[in-house]
Amino acid sequence: MSAKTKLHPRNQHKDGYDFARLVAGLPELEPFTIINPLGQTTIDFHDGAAVRMLNRALLKTYYAVDFWDIPASYLCPPIPGRVDYIHYLADLLAESNNQQIPRGRHIKALDIGTGASLVYPLTGQREYDWHFTGVDVDPTAIKSAQQICDFNKLDVSLRLQPKPEDIFKGVIKPSDAFHITMCNPPFHASIEQATKGAQRKWRNLGKGHSNKLNFGGQNAELWCPGGEIKFIASMVEQSKAFADQCLWFTSLVSKKDNLKPLHRILTKTKVADYRVVEMAQGHKTSRFIAWTYIRKSQRSVYLNGARK
Repeated sequence: MSAKTKLHPRNQHKDGYDFARLVAGLPELEPFTIINPLGQTTIDFHDGAAVRMLNRALLKTYYAVDFWDIPASYLCPPIPGRVDYIHYLADLLAESNNQQIPRGRHIKALDIGTGASLVYPLTGQREYDWHFTGVDVDPTAIKSAQQICDFNKLDVSLRLQPKPEDIFKGVIKPSDAFHITMCNPPFHASIEQATKGAQRKWRNLGKGHSNKLNFGGQNAELWCPGGEIKFIASMVEQSKAFADQCLWFTSLVSKKDNLKPLHRILTKTKVADYRVVEMAQGHKTSRFIAWTYIRKSQRSVYLNGARK
């Protein structure tokens, strides 16, 4: 068992990776395990095949996902950090539910940029039995996500966004009502910036010069014009048109410096409320912002009322 982290108290991985349990759940992981200088079992996290096998073991052992795979070079997400986002979203919804975590298929979550890995629906559905709708601009990612759903007989709605400049339009239907939206936005402003970021990471890891992107990733997963701040600003602007069709809009914010301009944007947009929720994974701190157009007095009604 590896050292403790600062993951959410309900996160099943808060005490680190239990490799004995993981290998028991997926024996194919064992050839990828190594012993670190402290005598602990781990894997080489610079080895993409090892990380992919670890994810497969985590999803099978903790989330009952019997089949999981992604196309080569697509983003391979770190499961513990991703599922933390889900747990904090559950806490956010609990505020409008007498501090009780809302569970069940009537809770609707919209995952913007669900990716080939489908990581949020897979973990969130298992933890809280919410119904997820996954959206992506990449047909290959949607095809991969659909294969995961089909193999595991999962009820996840998948929608292709035909226009990359649109975030909600075209995928939120007039009859839809969501309790939460979530997004892990592309954080670089260009492919050159993404490549430089990867080179810096590999130098810091003592691996020398490399164009290889850490944990893989396609263009749409890693960068967009204007980077993270432009993407989230567009998300806020476009969310106004769907103000009464979602209780909380949310997005991860990887760069702390982006919080001040986002505060100005949200204030100007005149949202009813917004939050910055801090999350910690070991030595790394991350966060997401959440905003709503629905008054506090009406949120419980929205969560538990006629929009089931």
